[in-house]
Amino acid sequence: MTLSIADLRLNYTRQSLLETDIHPDPIHQFQTWFDHAIAANLLEPNAMTLATATPNGTPSARIVLLKGVDQRGFVFYTNYNSQKGQELTANPQAALVFLWNELERQVRVAGTVEKIAAQETEAYFQSRPQSSQLGAWASEQSCVIPNREVLEQRLADLTQDYQDKQVPRPPHWGGFRVIPHAIEFWQGRPSRLHDRLRYRLEAGNWIIERLSP
Repeated sequence: MTLSIADLRLNYTRQSLLETDIHPDPIHQFQTWFDHAIAANLLEPNAMTLATATPNGTPSARIVLLKGVDQRGFVFYTNYNSQKGQELTANPQAALVFLWNELERQVRVAGTVEKIAAQETEAYFQSRPQSSQLGAWASEQSCVIPNREVLEQRLADLTQDYQDKQVPRPPHWGGFRVIPHAIEFWQGRPSRLHDRLRYRLEAGNWIIERLSP
């Protein structure tokens, strides 16, 4: 018997999230939850949904990997000529969602976007494995290609060309930083009465608000 999609459900009972539980600084609170996700041995706890939109409002979303977070915001890297790169350049606003399902938690982030400094991008690029560096050159991200073999041949040629050499960073590859103006922490609770605490930036200060689930 096939289970109906409508019948797929869980009752969340692991934890609660009260105003007395959280830090007044949302970045500090995010780091605490992120550390919990790492300690729980979750697969790629830095995976996040990145939502972007064209200037006329057409949305798109995909999973990317968080590569840095501090008081300035949330950092990830990509090809600037990709769909997300072009959309973020034309409309520098984004939303992020982290889902740590085993902990029954989500974090939602909304903010403006800026390209990170070239020096910071360069340092990260040189820290990557050479295979990933060459992949950034081999892939014209989001472009139509005739087949898989095209990519594999490009990578093989680049591997030969840069054997025993330092791989330079492609000029079209770099980082974006999402500068948050709202961060919501979501903890699953029984009967779908989830805990939702939102930090909202107002006049330079973070205001904490409880949202109805």
